[in-house]
Amino acid sequence: MKKLAIAVTLAAGLGIGSLAAVQAKLPPAPPMNDADKAAKAAKDAATKAKEADDLGKAQDKAVANYKKNKGIVEPRGSAKASAASASGKK
Repeated sequence: MKKLAIAVTLAAGLGIGSLAAVQAKLPPAPPMNDADKAAKAAKDAATKAKEADDLGKAQDKAVANYKKNKGIVEPRGSAKASAASASGKK
């Protein structure tokens, strides 16, 4: 009986503690000055440009991998010649 009371007390304490942690509020962040805002904007722009570049490289790599594994060979002639020859082969 005593062990059960200890277990119930610990469980209740854990529940109350987790409820208090969820309800706690953090202090507000200090306001940013103009220099900080400009630095953050420059950093965000650089990050966005790098992510766009990485995405382009990944897409190019995926296309090259797809073409390599599917056996697709890029035509050497003009676009009209390849379209005409492709439409005749079915």
